[in-house]
Amino acid sequence: MQKRLILSTSIFVFFLVLNSSCSKNDDPPPAVKTKTDLITKTTWKFNDAKVSGVSVAAFLQLCQKDNILTFLTAGTGTADEGATKCNAADPQTSPFTWSFQTSETVLFVSTPFFAGGSSTFTIVSLTETELVVSQNITVSGSTQNAVISFVH
Repeated sequence: MQKRLILSTSIFVFFLVLNSSCSKNDDPPPAVKTKTDLITKTTWKFNDAKVSGVSVAAFLQLCQKDNILTFLTAGTGTADEGATKCNAADPQTSPFTWSFQTSETVLFVSTPFFAGGSSTFTIVSLTETELVVSQNITVSGSTQNAVISFVH
């Protein structure tokens, strides 16, 4: 009788372990997000600007730092002046077009986002929460690298 109980318990435990180890995972693997998915997820706000590795955010006006960028999947977008405008006569929003270039390592925008800047940015990084771009700028006759970061 005791042997039968041990055998029955052993069989029950065996099937229990077998059943739990063979359970099917119904969760699909997470989809790999493209750079277009990441950049168009939501709006972007200024976080920091560095020139030659030194933060220059303190030298920017609030009216420049509160701007909001929206990239749409159709290759269009909007630059919003935010709560404060540098020039009251400027429109609140300005449309732009954008595209990835050079195997999605370069971001082209139809309108420069910064005075003295160009329309082409090298993408340093693009994640779910941060967009970091760089471009060479000329300051007092000297070419320097500016790195600008945006966050959601």
